[in-house]
Amino acid sequence: MNIDMALKECMSINGAVGVALVDYDSGMSLGTAGGGDWLNLELAAAGNTEVVRAKLQVMSTLALNDSIEDILITLHRQYHMIRLINAAKVRSSLFLYLVLDRDQANLALARHNLKRIENDLQV
Repeated sequence: MNIDMALKECMSINGAVGVALVDYDSGMSLGTAGGGDWLNLELAAAGNTEVVRAKLQVMSTLALNDSIEDILITLHRQYHMIRLINAAKVRSSLFLYLVLDRDQANLALARHNLKRIENDLQV
């Protein structure tokens, strides 16, 4: 599945508001879908790059021999999901950033769908 198809699949997840595929080495997004006036996905992608880098640094400092599957930030009205792309065929510095409306989303199903999309993504 290419980037555009993956972003469309992400937007089909119940409650999806916006999504970006982001390179955390550069902080740049490779593609976005959704968003709107109140959700600047380019800015959010760059900001969440710092979240990923910080967590990776902490894991390194603690000498944890593990990898991040996803990071979840819960707000009162939204879920912000960061799913690191770990598929062997994809560069390891990418993550999917998905914003969900909390009232409409099913968190477990959204995580399941992001994992499926990650596995099918080809960059």
